[in-house]
Amino acid sequence: MNKPVMPQSSLSLKLPTGEGLIETYRLAASRTFPAKLEGTLNRVAFSAAHVVADPLADGDPWLTSAIDWDRTIAFREHVWDLGLGVAEAMDTAQRGMGLDWPTSLELIQRSVRAAKARGGALVFSGAGTDHLAVEDAKSIDDVIRAYEEQIAAVEKAGGRIILMASRALAKLGRSADDYAKVYNRVLGQVREPVIIHWLGDMFDPALANYWGTASLDTAMDIAVGIINANAAKVDGVKVSLLDKQREIDMRRRLDKNVKMYTGDDFNYAELIAGDDKGFSHALLGIFDAIAPAASYALSRLAAGDEAGFHDVLGPTVPLSRHIFKAPTRFYKTGIVFMAYLNGHQDHFTMVGGQESTRSTLHLAELFRLADKAGLLSNPELATRRMKTVLATRGVEP
Repeated sequence: MNKPVMPQSSLSLKLPTGEGLIETYRLAASRTFPAKLEGTLNRVAFSAAHVVADPLADGDPWLTSAIDWDRTIAFREHVWDLGLGVAEAMDTAQRGMGLDWPTSLELIQRSVRAAKARGGALVFSGAGTDHLAVEDAKSIDDVIRAYEEQIAAVEKAGGRIILMASRALAKLGRSADDYAKVYNRVLGQVREPVIIHWLGDMFDPALANYWGTASLDTAMDIAVGIINANAAKVDGVKVSLLDKQREIDMRRRLDKNVKMYTGDDFNYAELIAGDDKGFSHALLGIFDAIAPAASYALSRLAAGDEAGFHDVLGPTVPLSRHIFKAPTRFYKTGIVFMAYLNGHQDHFTMVGGQESTRSTLHLAELFRLADKAGLLSNPELATRRMKTVLATRGVEP
């Protein structure tokens, strides 16, 4: 039952520790998690999934996105096997940070088809305004039209919608009335209830002062008012502020039919477990990197084994806090590096050349934390691949 099979692994490698020093690191005991969901879940849990770049494509990585579609969809199959939903074409997939709208739409179309082929696996997809350049957005009506265009495209593909935060709206919106005008108009047209995404500026600096104010207290008042006024069209709200108390406060204020999806990659374990007044569901980028452990932990929670839930999920939190450390917007590098270490792709290459956004020391600490949490599904493969990456960065094996 996922207990260490030995007190310590025989595997070791050299890892940098800072100030030019190198240590011999011996891996901890491995843990094994089921490759498919065992049991049931009592939380709705989405993994915001990454895209697998095509490292052999002929192009300019900073300017064009080349996707390995087979591996990208295969990763979503892996997530679905574990009983998790896929939050498609979100910031974890480098949306607006290397992945443009035309490629995002193709990703959504392919993902929705794959989900339907499985009998309706859970997938919601991001609809935003990113095809509208911020400098070209001149009015609130421009923002509304941009949202309408993407919503129509996702619905035409047969998809459910995550209503993403808009950089253009962050630029133009000056008041609660501006935001109410946009969200009321857009929500009034959607076919099925959507998930609203409030993404903090630590994830995307262009979203500073979202909801028309620099005050998070006022912003929450505005957001709660708009959401509750449109509760029939809102499945839930995903909050990515990395502030657990604000999330708790907000979920207690939401209409009883609106779910709270935690987007707090620092405090997700305790927020999902909840308290005597409620709990959060999950829509998390870190669930991409820890999907087998997350699935198993959630199944333990549903079985009434809260201690088992925390035993599995608790040790993943230090890794998540490291991957999402400031500058938080570079967290995608750690997510893809975990996919590489765990064999979901054969290379550490990213859309937009984003594999370069984290230091060698950062990746070395990521390896240590993943190992200590039992998240290296094949420690021999992960060690070999870690050595390969380190060799390209000047650390001899």
